[in-house]
Amino acid sequence: MKIYTLKRKQILPKPLKELFAFFARPENLQQITPPELGFQIITPSPIVMEKGSLIDYQIRLSGFPFRWRTLITNYNPPHEFVDEQIKGPYSYWHHRHQFYTEGDTTVIEDTVTYTIPFGILGRILHTLFIRKKLRKIFEYRKDIIEKLFEERQDKK
Repeated sequence: MKIYTLKRKQILPKPLKELFAFFARPENLQQITPPELGFQIITPSPIVMEKGSLIDYQIRLSGFPFRWRTLITNYNPPHEFVDEQIKGPYSYWHHRHQFYTEGDTTVIEDTVTYTIPFGILGRILHTLFIRKKLRKIFEYRKDIIEKLFEERQDKK
């Protein structure tokens, strides 16, 4: 089984606690997820983020609906949390969200470790489609986060 890793880093001139608070609300995921994924949280709001929280979503990948359940396996505000897939389209999904300051900025680092089902077919699909799609999702997320927090700055 091939293990893949996706790393992303974003630096924003915002306070650590403000950024962590945004990401610690699963309800905010919908606004930073590309619309074509049809992302919906199924778990009733408000969702309490803490170690052991289960969160259910529904997404569409290439037109096919998938249920996705994640478990928060580590929660250390305002520095880190980890969500792991319990049920979903991947054989394994571990997403570590880290937050730390550098001078007057906050750094957001995402590290996703994942595996694809279907053996050699999964590896081919990853090479042709999945890797590119994941990169696009995280680029979209980065752009939206920049816009959201610029707007908040403009309103102050």
